Amino acid sequence: MSTLDHNEPEGEKILGSHGPKPEEVDASAGYEQSDVGVTGIVVFLTSLLIFVAVCGLLTYGMGKLINARMNKEDGPNSKWTTAVNIRDLGNLPNNPEMQHKVAELTQQFPTPRVQTDDGNQDVADLHQREDLLLDNYSWVDPMQGAQGKVRIPIERAMELIAQRGLPVAPATATEAPLMAGDSQPVVQVPLTSGFARTGYEQDQATARAEEKGKGTRE
Repeated sequence: MSTLDHNEPEGEKILGSHGPKPEEVDASAGYEQSDVGVTGIVVFLTSLLIFVAVCGLLTYGMGKLINARMNKEDGPNSKWTTAVNIRDLGNLPNNPEMQHKVAELTQQFPTPRVQTDDGNQDVADLHQREDLLLDNYSWVDPMQGAQGKVRIPIERAMELIAQRGLPVAPATATEAPLMAGDSQPVVQVPLTSGFARTGYEQDQATARAEEKGKGTRE
């Protein structure tokens, strides 16, 4: 059975026995006086100041120890280790001779250099050097004179191989027997020569052929 008295006023129902009655509240100060804990705020601020001071002292001491260790290992600062304010130096005058030397060094810088494109020209130059070796006669070791070796064009080398054939290695005396489902390997003729021009080289060849055709017609 409920112990609430339904005949009590609304204010008394809400407050009950857990708070002061409306007639007991002192409203003369103009604000609530019972919920502010000044002591807790003072303790928190004091603890925070002490924590900050202790952390500052610890970091200052660690910095001193690190600097002392570095000075012990590297020695004290000298005129060679003192920082210089570059603003005091001002703007350095231009030196055309030095700029010319820098330009020469840039042109003579050894490979690999920074690519100015996606490398198509380098590949084309490489293939041109390979074509010079593959399509012309040249000395392998010119210092040997007449006793040296000569590099012959690849077309001529293919003709000689077709006439003379390739040396055949002698068959081994003991060959391992084939397993079930295996077959003797057979050398197949490649479908291509293994070399193809890049798209960039093909475009260059097409442009040269067009220029040659225009010159012929003129």
